[in-house]
Amino acid sequence: MPHTVLLAEDDRAIRNALERALTLEGYRVTAVADGVEALAQAHRSRPDVLVLDVMMPGIDGLQVCRVLRAEGDRTPVLILTALVETADRIAGLDAGADDYVVKPFDVEEVFARLRALLRRAAPVPTEPVPTEPEPAAAPEPGAPAPPGRCLEAAGLRMDPQARRAWRGDRELELTRTEFELLELLIRNAGVVLEHATIYDRIWGYDFGPGSKNLAVYVGYLRRKLDEPGAPQLIHTVRGVGYVLREG
Repeated sequence: MPHTVLLAEDDRAIRNALERALTLEGYRVTAVADGVEALAQAHRSRPDVLVLDVMMPGIDGLQVCRVLRAEGDRTPVLILTALVETADRIAGLDAGADDYVVKPFDVEEVFARLRALLRRAAPVPTEPVPTEPEPAAAPEPGAPAPPGRCLEAAGLRMDPQARRAWRGDRELELTRTEFELLELLIRNAGVVLEHATIYDRIWGYDFGPGSKNLAVYVGYLRRKLDEPGAPQLIHTVRGVGYVLREG
């Protein structure tokens, strides 16, 4: 079955061109002109992925994203934006978007980002396991993770199965991409990961030296990790990449 895309873009020329390109790429596309229509369509039939323009009349793309996330809808969201400042990108991520593309964009980049979002959203196949004792009840929100299944490094703890992470006793509120980026850094604590390696592992595609995508996510993750008076955990190695370590 082809993946379904809900596209919301008020510029008719961009909407029609992107709808045509996505259709030729094999997607089943529903294209709407504003945020109100996008929410109505998403409520009628949940798509596999949403592509939302930021600047739309009435309800904009970020508001659409906030409403869906507040309703518990975790459908991947790709934001289209003409806003290039870091603060604008952060606003999109904070609204619950999973990724963004800056206008004017190359349609091949849109395809690559959609493929990456859909791969990450796909259910992980499970293999049969031997019968085990009845598992313990799920931990209460804010409770520490059970021992034995956590990753630990640089004062951080992460439970990949429960998709939860802590710095000390403080639980971190992370988006899907932030969680995957932090997990990659924790599993390679003390190792400098090159930009290309991180792009390949997280997005499945290297967007090239001109892309600010990774820097934005690292900056946003730092804001959630860092504490006053405590050492920074994610360090930049200029011209190479990033490393997780204390001090």
